[in-house]
Amino acid sequence: MLAVLAVIVGISLLLLQSNKSNKKQTASITESKKVLQVVAAENFWGSLVSQIGGSHVRVLSIVSDPNADPHEYESNAQSARAVSGADYIIENGAGYDSWMDKLLSAGNNPNQKVLNVAILLGKKDGDNPHMWYSPDYVNTVIAKMKQDLIAIDPADTGYYQSQYKQLRSNLAEYQNRIAAIKQQYGGTEVASTESIFAYLSDAAGLNLVSPPAFIDAVAEGNDPPASSVVEFENQLKSGKVKVLVYNEQTVTPLTQSMKALAANEGIPVIGVTETIQPPDASFQEWMNAEIIDLQNALNARALGQ
Repeated sequence: MLAVLAVIVGISLLLLQSNKSNKKQTASITESKKVLQVVAAENFWGSLVSQIGGSHVRVLSIVSDPNADPHEYESNAQSARAVSGADYIIENGAGYDSWMDKLLSAGNNPNQKVLNVAILLGKKDGDNPHMWYSPDYVNTVIAKMKQDLIAIDPADTGYYQSQYKQLRSNLAEYQNRIAAIKQQYGGTEVASTESIFAYLSDAAGLNLVSPPAFIDAVAEGNDPPASSVVEFENQLKSGKVKVLVYNEQTVTPLTQSMKALAANEGIPVIGVTETIQPPDASFQEWMNAEIIDLQNALNARALGQ
């Protein structure tokens, strides 16, 4: 009789342990199916966070219109609703998307995690906001994105770490291409119609000679001083500038005039954009295509074409 009771008790304990184990597994499965709602102010940051989050995030990138100047974006009710319901929000900062700060204040959701890229990188309003054009800054930002996603959803830590590792590998092609330009063409004089190219120029070791007063004014939507216009024109006529980089999303009569002058002087003109073009491309596909254009233009001038 005692033996029978012992067997019954043993079976009961095994069933209890099995039930607990099944509950833990069920809970784990439930947690792994969690989908975070992520809002990125711009699609370049949205593309990067979506690649780290994979199937565990749903990302809305607010600014992605290829025909619009992101500096002039105005938020709407749909954007406000998306921001108020998001688990994770990424804004560029440095005055580039101040409309996002207003949406965050209006939403007043204390449970959200917010990444302000400018603050992360030690930038302030008035500094060059085009930080996604610096490969070093991009690497810093995606590391922070990974940390934030893990903090919000620790159950999927391994998944985010794996996705992050893959993204780093995917970014290597365009970042290695920048390093190759620096090795081959370091010190080469180049020009740009606005400050969007400054971080990339530094990373590639190129000498961006465009008057700061000109490129900063254009980036901020202001008229450059007349003296900077004359200086820029003289630079393009000097024969020293090898490439002109032209922002296709902040076009003004003055920038078009500089583009035409460069073409007339036989200077290759390459277009860059504020946001990912085409919008369905990945960050690295977009960036790599622009770097290839730059590399080809430098190669052409080096060959005297």
